[in-house]
Amino acid sequence: MTEQGPQAAAPEVPRRNWAGNVRYAARAFHRPTSTDELRRLVAGSTRLRAVGSGHSFNRFGDTDGDLVSLAGLPQTVEVDHERGQVTVSGAMRYGDLARQLHTQGYALANLASLPHISVAGAVATATHGSGQTHGNLASAVAGLELVTADGDLLRVDRDTDRFAGMVVGLGALGLVTRVTVDVVPAFELRQYVRLDLDREALDEALGSAYSVSVFTDWRTPRLREVWRKQAADQPPPSADWLGTTAADEPRHPVLGMPPENCTPQLGEPGPWHERLPHFKLGFTPSSGDELQSEYHVPRAAAADALAALDDVAHLIAPVLLVCELRTVAADELWLSPNHRRDSFVVHFTWIEDTAAVLPVVAAVEERLAPFAPRPHWGKVFVTDPAELASRYPHYADFTTLLSDLDPKGTFRTDVLDRYFPR
Repeated sequence: MTEQGPQAAAPEVPRRNWAGNVRYAARAFHRPTSTDELRRLVAGSTRLRAVGSGHSFNRFGDTDGDLVSLAGLPQTVEVDHERGQVTVSGAMRYGDLARQLHTQGYALANLASLPHISVAGAVATATHGSGQTHGNLASAVAGLELVTADGDLLRVDRDTDRFAGMVVGLGALGLVTRVTVDVVPAFELRQYVRLDLDREALDEALGSAYSVSVFTDWRTPRLREVWRKQAADQPPPSADWLGTTAADEPRHPVLGMPPENCTPQLGEPGPWHERLPHFKLGFTPSSGDELQSEYHVPRAAAADALAALDDVAHLIAPVLLVCELRTVAADELWLSPNHRRDSFVVHFTWIEDTAAVLPVVAAVEERLAPFAPRPHWGKVFVTDPAELASRYPHYADFTTLLSDLDPKGTFRTDVLDRYFPR
């Protein structure tokens, strides 16, 4: 079955990223309205990058060539009932996809905190939600359609050689026009927020529900909030669950921000796509004026990693809006931060002050170094390229794949060249 969404006027190609800390250096901006037009554009380009919803905080996607948005291509959702998969336009936002899927009785197993992000962009950077048994969003990908550097249309699936290297592709292998992902039957969840968790109970809390996020400010040893997204037919947490108390009104992860921006809490049942994200599609996600960093360490190292960060808590707290702790299941994707290891994730939402934040990021990375942290590809990090390469068994394989698919460097950027030299 194929459903084509309403074709509203495509937005302008953004000149800055969502946070505003990156002003794109592109010499020209394009918004093709057909795949053929896109293919001609790519074939005639020497330097080109795609831009999605702009929810990236570094210059991996910046270019001194041309920038192209795929939001003008027709947005379609094609459900394959027999295979349990959906093929969707790469530029479509997860929130829009989720609404259409739900009307047909299907769901995605997990969603990120923000439903505003594009499917192709989130997959390319291994963006994720939370849950000990859930992989990141890229791990659900069963197929890709992309325009390669010579303008050809390439379709690949799980049977394709080096497919595991192509999914988390950092936008460096081609422009992803369509993505096929696994779906599951639609389901309902309830969201409860619990307050003031003892750190000793963190491990139990993270494994207590379908999806769990824990928020802290690094000003006290205790953890400020636990957001539990549990199956709707499961009983609510007890009054004294893990020594916490129940929030008696809706909360926002960032203090001072309106809770109306967030998905319903207080145990109100609702569909999966209105509970798994922290933020509603129609509202400003998080705080907007911010920077973000995120590090994935082995799941078993959670307590030790947090203890290591205690030594720099006095540096973290003054430049922090909020810190989120999550879990992600292992996968086989070459550049996934969760490659072959279940992960504990420490996510920092910083104030919008690059000069103040970067020294703290360096201090965080130094303290986490014994745990071989893998940073989120779309966030702010300062990891040495050689050190980062040592943390991925298939790093050299991806470099070879990149050269094979883009020998002229059409999709390369200065930052990409630094981390994956030719």
